[in-house]
Amino acid sequence: MSDAYMTKNDNLRSTEEIRTLGLLLIDGFALMSYASVIEAFRAANALAGRTLYRWSHISVDGEPIHASNGATILADVAVGQPFECDTLFVFAGGDPTGFSDARTFAWLRRMAAHGAVITGVSAGPFLLARAGLLDGYRATIHWEHRPVFVETFPNVSPETVLFVIDRRRVTCAGGMAGMDLAIEMIEREQGHGLASIISDWFIRTDTRRADRPQRLSLRERHQVSSDPVLKVLAHMEETVEEPSSRDTLARIAGVSVRQLERLFRNYLGATVRESYMRIRLEKADQLLRTTALSVTQVALACGFQSASHFSRSFRDRYGKPPSGRAKTDRVS
Repeated sequence: MSDAYMTKNDNLRSTEEIRTLGLLLIDGFALMSYASVIEAFRAANALAGRTLYRWSHISVDGEPIHASNGATILADVAVGQPFECDTLFVFAGGDPTGFSDARTFAWLRRMAAHGAVITGVSAGPFLLARAGLLDGYRATIHWEHRPVFVETFPNVSPETVLFVIDRRRVTCAGGMAGMDLAIEMIEREQGHGLASIISDWFIRTDTRRADRPQRLSLRERHQVSSDPVLKVLAHMEETVEEPSSRDTLARIAGVSVRQLERLFRNYLGATVRESYMRIRLEKADQLLRTTALSVTQVALACGFQSASHFSRSFRDRYGKPPSGRAKTDRVS
């Protein structure tokens, strides 16, 4: 299979040839990301009335793999066993920094060298980068994993889009974007007609292309129409490590401190300080769930001068101490 595979609208394969998929599942993988991808390929077979795709599930040791919600998938193949496929998907979730199996990374490199299109989904791109498979490639990753990805791999700057197809490397943010990617792949391989039918089947009336953003805009997330408030919220999200003063925030908004407080109460029902604290604690919660950082490290990364102040603030908001926040509470 040539590198032309990833050229838009190329129909490289005979319609009679079956494509093979490998699904490498890492314990704690997000079930939604996996289902969004594989269901599109299942639908392709069902709606075409013949087998276009076959797939095998792969685990590190050949044992069953457990999803983040406790569901179990049986493995057909173990890493290292003889196996060939056209496209290899790597599904991971939780804290990808905790996965360090050198044998799996070496196997991924071999699969890439043998011509498989290597695809990372959700936290899967982190594993691809750790295996050295994203050097020189464009990539994306779920927005929750982006900060630790950037810190760990400074030479790979992930884009904040749904998915990226760059030659024989594919990366996807996960969640519902998995279906967007899978349908895009099916369209490239089988044509627009089948891809459209699959979209209809899954009641996917809005075709989301690769460059769509992963997150709602600030305006949509906060249901706010005030430009001064939106400017300040954007600044707050960018400066959780070193929070700015109210005077600085007012200058950014182009209003007085008193006017800024009035705007925040009117649009958000909270003071400037309360809103800033909420953003910092949400960031802290994200870091606790998706990284191996200690409570003290998270506290510093979110602008708290002491772990005790951070712990009190966190407990007030979430009803539990930061040490009790499970990193396996994943949705991606």
